[in-house]
Amino acid sequence: MMNSLQQHIRWGTCSWNYPSWVGVVYTSLQPRAAGYLREYAQHFDTAEIDSWFYRIPERDEVAEYLAQVPEGFRFTCKAPRELTVPTLRARGASGSEAPNPSFLSDERFARFLEVIEPMLPRLDAIMFEFEYLNRQRMPSLTAFLDALDRFTTSLRARFGQLPFAIETRNRNFLTESFFRFLLEHKLLPVFSEKIYMPHAYEVYALYRELVQSDAVIRLLGGDRGAIEEKTGMQWNAIIDPKPAEEKRAILSMAMDLAARGHAVTINVNNHYEGSAPLTIEDLKARLSGMQYSGDSALPF
Repeated sequence: MMNSLQQHIRWGTCSWNYPSWVGVVYTSLQPRAAGYLREYAQHFDTAEIDSWFYRIPERDEVAEYLAQVPEGFRFTCKAPRELTVPTLRARGASGSEAPNPSFLSDERFARFLEVIEPMLPRLDAIMFEFEYLNRQRMPSLTAFLDALDRFTTSLRARFGQLPFAIETRNRNFLTESFFRFLLEHKLLPVFSEKIYMPHAYEVYALYRELVQSDAVIRLLGGDRGAIEEKTGMQWNAIIDPKPAEEKRAILSMAMDLAARGHAVTINVNNHYEGSAPLTIEDLKARLSGMQYSGDSALPF
């Protein structure tokens, strides 16, 4: 049974353009990010495209990424952050913020979708990563879900079913109402292992029955500045190893999702332990030694 469960779990990293992975993943330096993808795809099932969070890409970039990977390779990507930030700092006004006209904008998302359209058959999730939203930016969970409802309902009407995935950095948003909303709107949950957030497996344990779709697990890590200082931005060694119990809990969560018939994408960031490829190597070795026998494998 384990082999069949593992087939439902895809492994990848949060971005891949790291010269310090030469000797770990790559055999040589490449001048551009796309140049690494062909060799990357020999090691991993999927890749998270982080750069589109900062800008809508060019069509040539999308085509170039697709040309580098085999047919069965999958991607996840972030929607541009201009769509997920409700307010912007007002010009000339110290500390004040003004509404962001692109926040959950149908037209800006349509522009993004038009550019990435050739990749849609390969995308397991288009992730909307929302920063921590204080009350000035978003007064309540209800207001947040109302905004998402308007946005996703409009997009479904225009573009049909697409793999929209929602990631919140507000721990107080992780409630039954939130997960019921995702279920009813056919939105994929993104579970993040990240500083200031509850463990992904703890959240999953609370709302497991409301998770009835594919899911993304992002292992993002703790204090970014601290681990960047420790590594010197050289991401080729485990610097901050996570406890074995934590890793087992994450793997048990992934196995449970897979056993329930859902595809699971696990995207690992260098900031999680110091080297995303080495973290994946360790997790896969641990997974091969685990036994799954229904709920008994869950650490909750």
